[in-house]
Amino acid sequence: MGEGEQITKSVSWPNAEVIEDLRKLRSSVPLTHCITNVVVTNFTANVVLAVGASPAMVLAAEETADFARVAQGLLINVGTVTRVDAEAMINAASAAYEAKTPWVLDPVAVGALEYRTNIIEELLKFKPSVIRGNASEILATSGAKGNAKGADSTASSIEALPAAKKLAEETGAVVAISGEIDYITDGKIVISVPGGHEIMTKVTGTGCSLGAVIAAFLPVTKTPLSAATAASVIYAAAGERAAKEALGTGSFTVAFLDQLSTIGIKY
Repeated sequence: MGEGEQITKSVSWPNAEVIEDLRKLRSSVPLTHCITNVVVTNFTANVVLAVGASPAMVLAAEETADFARVAQGLLINVGTVTRVDAEAMINAASAAYEAKTPWVLDPVAVGALEYRTNIIEELLKFKPSVIRGNASEILATSGAKGNAKGADSTASSIEALPAAKKLAEETGAVVAISGEIDYITDGKIVISVPGGHEIMTKVTGTGCSLGAVIAAFLPVTKTPLSAATAASVIYAAAGERAAKEALGTGSFTVAFLDQLSTIGIKY
């Protein structure tokens, strides 16, 4: 492959490799350490359970390092970060780096506020396996102007793809951009994942919980690129199916968990 060339492919459900990765996850039930924001903790735990992994919401700064060493995957989401949370996150990321525990960084609203941006810069030193965010967050993490509006994105996922490839090359992490179409890249390979539904943007926690599902897939897939792809494909398919059943955001949430827990059963 020559300089500047890239491999691009679209992956959607059902996909044989994704189905096999989901089977491995459900058979191994990976212990997934989730340090996430207070708004989405319960929903995230239920999403991880629905997929087939085992969530642990260990948040105390005195415990996160020890737990990150024994967990099989780790999510750090800075959504409602406080000083105490920051200590817990840095302890966990440092321990994960030392123990080679694969982990996901979700840089919520990076660039919008200086405090959280500084914490994210510190966390990046501990080499996350995957960086997952919306387009504005990925733009801001890469050093470009993301035009973030809190945790919401004001850019499209395709607009952030060049920044994502640059960020992947600079950090060694796989970068996953959530949007109308998800894009996942290791800097050379670009995978697009269509599907999902607009209603997912109206339910708190759908984006944040995707990071936890990626973390659950990390120990059972061949590469972080495969983990992010499998999680995104399953998420998009479950969201699309749930939207067909839902009357609104409340029933969508229940239908989404149902779809996550049953997807792939017949395969």
